[in-house]
Amino acid sequence: MNKVTVNEEICKECEYCMTFCPKKTILRKKDTLNKKGYYSAVAENLEDCIACGICATVCPEAAITIEKDI
Repeated sequence: MNKVTVNEEICKECEYCMTFCPKKTILRKKDTLNKKGYYSAVAENLEDCIACGICATVCPEAAITIEKDI
């Protein structure tokens, strides 16, 4: 399974990753604010993730990393 990691402490809730994810596996974490006062993104339903890297590419904070399953 592909692995998407979001560094929740530097995420600024811009929602680019959520907007551009073709499989909609990136969602807003609604239960906790980070230290900067934002709700961060979180990767869910990773079985649907195709590891295209769009979320990591559009993130202005470089808060997302992708590990593609081989």
